[in-house]
Amino acid sequence: MKNTKRLNWFLIGSMVIFPLMAYFHLSIGEIQINFSDLKNSIFSYDAQNTAQLLAHEFRFPRLIMACVAGAGLSLAGMLMQTLFNNPLAGPYVLGVNSGASLMVAISLLTGIQFFGTNLGLISAALIGAFAAGMLMMSVTSFLKSQVSLLLVGLMFGSFTSAIVSFLEVSSKAEQLKSFTLWSMGSLQNVLLEQIPLILFFFLIGIVLSALIVKPLNLLVIGENAASLLGIKIQQTRIVILVITALLTGLITAFCGPIAFVGLAVPNITRILLKTQNHSQLILGNLIIGSTFLVACDTFIQYLESSVQLPINVLTSLIGAPFVIIVLIRRTK
Repeated sequence: MKNTKRLNWFLIGSMVIFPLMAYFHLSIGEIQINFSDLKNSIFSYDAQNTAQLLAHEFRFPRLIMACVAGAGLSLAGMLMQTLFNNPLAGPYVLGVNSGASLMVAISLLTGIQFFGTNLGLISAALIGAFAAGMLMMSVTSFLKSQVSLLLVGLMFGSFTSAIVSFLEVSSKAEQLKSFTLWSMGSLQNVLLEQIPLILFFFLIGIVLSALIVKPLNLLVIGENAASLLGIKIQQTRIVILVITALLTGLITAFCGPIAFVGLAVPNITRILLKTQNHSQLILGNLIIGSTFLVACDTFIQYLESSVQLPINVLTSLIGAPFVIIVLIRRTK
């Protein structure tokens, strides 16, 4: 009863905060857009109107991508934390982001034409994320502690960074510029016509997550206990890995690496909702993750006239201290 009441208050608060954040995100920037132009850019779009053109072609795709990236990374982080039973697990810490980034680097820096298209870039990121996830899954059977797993994830990240550095040294100036801009992370590189494809893959990830709510709830009590209660552990692991690779690869391909969102937001969601019911946690992570990244990108847009701040820098500045707090709490 108490959890239901808390969830209801959370949803009420979200219905107030998120629309406000979305409006600020759409209206704030070097060129401010009023509510009338935002409304007309949807219902009576006039391409000759500069404000409507800016909102329709740039601001709305950027807002949608911020929502997808924040929600998707948060959901992937929650799944990883449940699978490994570790609040410090996440697509970035466990090397899933690193795998996706490595494949994108190979695509952008080697000049392979097959990977020159958007679909090829997405495929490369998905392959890299899935391969990294498989590696982490296979490593877990040889490690005795969660700390060791996290160290392996960090070392894998360092290893992939070394390969990327080698590719950067060997690449041409144009390829290096393209990859450098991508690696800083940005939500403004998405085109309006790419949004349907992004939303399609994103919704697949959400639907698959909803289908494994029961196994996720039972994984909280441990894999052995969950197995005795009829949960197919190996099958659940594969589904979680597929969802994580899909969401992480998709977001990394279009936005570049975005750190700490997949680690911090799932912990914040658990703190706020105080539940292990994954139907509530999935909803909470989608809402908090999207709101968090929209808020970060709104701040970046506010500063655009004075400084160009990559999204990855801001999320790291916010997320890194939070991870330190989580580590301190776990050691007490």
